[in-house]
Amino acid sequence: MKNYFDLKGQVAIVTGCSGGLGVQMAKALANQGCTIVPIARRFEKLQEVAKDLESNYGVEAYPIQCDITDTARVEAVVDEVLEKFGRIDIVINNAGTGAVAPAEDITDEQFDHECQIDLFGTFKVARAVAKKAMIPAKYGRIINIASMYGLVGNKVAGSAPYHAAKGGVVNLTRALAAEWGKYGITVNAICPGYFYTPLTKETLDSDFFQANAKTMIPEERYGEEGELDTAAIFLASPASTYVTGIMVPVDGGYTCM
Repeated sequence: MKNYFDLKGQVAIVTGCSGGLGVQMAKALANQGCTIVPIARRFEKLQEVAKDLESNYGVEAYPIQCDITDTARVEAVVDEVLEKFGRIDIVINNAGTGAVAPAEDITDEQFDHECQIDLFGTFKVARAVAKKAMIPAKYGRIINIASMYGLVGNKVAGSAPYHAAKGGVVNLTRALAAEWGKYGITVNAICPGYFYTPLTKETLDSDFFQANAKTMIPEERYGEEGELDTAAIFLASPASTYVTGIMVPVDGGYTCM
């Protein structure tokens, strides 16, 4: 019997892996036997995540502190991972931020900061991993975490820089898929809707957001922990060889209306 989603022996870098959705997806890959390299700015949090992954899933986890806006640091991290493991098979570009304010009040600094992390940071990690590991290996799985707000606008919370940056991630995904397909590298994006995390729970449970879910989301609720896992595993799978350049909304149907 073939296990299409077996990731044993593979190495995955997960950025923004100090909490929230990054940790959830790291756990999903670890559950399939994948070695995890959690990356974020807060090393203490990363150490906790790595310990949890190793104790609960029996895989090796190798945390590395990294600010993805720092090009030299990104390159050094990729070199370090290659020196230790000799390969990088999967990257989940999850690190991101979000400025919320009316568009007319957004500052240049807010817009630039958003794009530096969500868009340019995603590119820097993908570029380094592709050049140093995946193109030479003629294999790779790059999964960019965009957003349903990379596909549509919204009237709930003004966040023009976030929409712009995540929209950029969507088309960056297509561009990289087109360029790197000949190397056996697939590049896809997941576009999550609102998900419950420790940071979002209070907001999403508010009367306003609960009413919004009933109106705007066909499933009439927000995403729960674990509901992003299967999309990440599918796109990371060695069997998903002919799937590239796609966006997978995981949003309870928000973008179908």
